[in-house]
Amino acid sequence: MKGIIGTICGDIIGSTREFNPIKTKDFQLYPKQSRFTDDTIMTLAVANWLIKDKNSKIVLIDELKYFGNKYPNGGYGRMFKKWLNTDSPEAYGSYGNGSAMRVSPVAWVGETLEEVEKLAKISSIVTHNHPNGIKGALAVADSIYLARIGSSKEEIRDHVEIRYDYDLSRKLDDIRPYYNFNETCEGSVPESIICFLEGKNFEDSVRNAVSLGGDADTQAAIAGSIAAAYYDVPKRIYYKSINRLDYELLNILIEFEELFLD
Repeated sequence: MKGIIGTICGDIIGSTREFNPIKTKDFQLYPKQSRFTDDTIMTLAVANWLIKDKNSKIVLIDELKYFGNKYPNGGYGRMFKKWLNTDSPEAYGSYGNGSAMRVSPVAWVGETLEEVEKLAKISSIVTHNHPNGIKGALAVADSIYLARIGSSKEEIRDHVEIRYDYDLSRKLDDIRPYYNFNETCEGSVPESIICFLEGKNFEDSVRNAVSLGGDADTQAAIAGSIAAAYYDVPKRIYYKSINRLDYELLNILIEFEELFLD
């Protein structure tokens, strides 16, 4: 299985470790408390926007607000939660990794890199309009799209380093001992991409992300979103994740897969 399911699986697998960090890849994938969080909710809100009208920022804002308020316990950031509860559609200058965690659907809809980047920017700027917030979304979307069309890991690494000035030369074994919770794009997106680059398969990429001991669900969602374009998501992981979605979210996933996945 490929597609935005990679984001969802990463989110659910990392959900119990967001505030209970570990520094090892040896952990249970789906403890009883595993659940979907804001990463999944907002990814499927973006997916529903693309299903309805990918050219309308108003539709995107409506989808983000609808799903954010329908699932108020998703674990949203303070500024985003405040935005959800106002009538104003204005962005608030965020450079948090919320823009990167929800961007994966655009990489499966855009038919060219240019279109993917256009959609990624729109998906970010309605809330995360700080340059670093936009950059994080673009870097992840580009990585997914390049993986989707068959680029090598070396090509993905070079593209992101040159275009977005992220240092992807570091090794996880060097990052892990000193890494702490960081929910900014600058402090979490490059590390999440490295988790994919060092991953041996989908599961290993997600385990890499959780093992950093940082923003586990979001970093696993980002690493998983790229890995799901490069590798196949194992069926056992796919089904354990979708079984944790409710009817409305699952239907969006199914409709998106039917419309946009080859």
